[in-house]
Amino acid sequence: MHDNEIILTEKDVYLLLKNQFPDLASLKLSYIPESGTENALFRLGNEYVVRLPRFLLSKDAFEKNEKTLTKEFSYLPYLASYLSFPIAKPLFKGDPTAAYPFFWSISRYNEGHNPPFEQANEYNDLAKDLAQFLNQFHEIPVKQAPSSRRGIKLIYQDEETQNALAQLKDDIDVSIAKTLWDTLKNIPYWPKDPVWIHGDLLPGNILIQNNRLAGIIDFSDLGLGDPACDLIPAWCLFNTQSRQIFRKNLNDVDDNTWLRGKGWALSIALILLPYYKSRSPIMTVLAQQMLKNIFLDEEQ
Repeated sequence: MHDNEIILTEKDVYLLLKNQFPDLASLKLSYIPESGTENALFRLGNEYVVRLPRFLLSKDAFEKNEKTLTKEFSYLPYLASYLSFPIAKPLFKGDPTAAYPFFWSISRYNEGHNPPFEQANEYNDLAKDLAQFLNQFHEIPVKQAPSSRRGIKLIYQDEETQNALAQLKDDIDVSIAKTLWDTLKNIPYWPKDPVWIHGDLLPGNILIQNNRLAGIIDFSDLGLGDPACDLIPAWCLFNTQSRQIFRKNLNDVDDNTWLRGKGWALSIALILLPYYKSRSPIMTVLAQQMLKNIFLDEEQ
């Protein structure tokens, strides 16, 4: 998926477990094919999932890895105590080795699967569930914590978004996308105190069962900031009807916050598309569907 990323096999993970968590090494281990873009996931027995970064080998990757794991172990147990929905709370922290140079983690396995884009109004209840999760999450008392990289002003996304637009002349109507981006990036910023935000609520980090919310995973972008970025399921998952239900059930989301959420969805989709169009069919289709949904939403 990425140039020169670390490729892990079940044998590699087994050796890590055998050396660091021998009591768990006898459990059945299997790769989860639709792992995330930054982490490889392995099912461990019936209760656990092993999560290992697939970053490139670089100083930035090492620093990000250590900060992310420290953040998740520090804050997720606290956040989980306020939520009525399961989240990927880490249980064990693995150390780097000569063979695998990153920290890694073992979490409780959450049943469920990633939701495909809604086709026929089947996500009305999921829209309510996700709104309830966000209401709970954004209202958790704030402790001293780092800012999320996506809790910032949209204008700070401008350079990366403009670079993506320059690469998409043969893929989308750039003039429409650019006009919309120029409007959304200047929507007034969140005027209130920062709140807890997940930061990356794409379908790959949402788990469902029977079209109801079963869990939220991958809190790499966890932090404090503007809650608008957590509204991206409105355009990366829901169609018109469920999007309206989602918004109706959200607390404390005014028009500007909703529009900034659309701005985050637009920026993320534009950035994903040129990067993944030759790397990941799943992420390419996701970015294309997000853009289609955003543009249709503008027409309604």
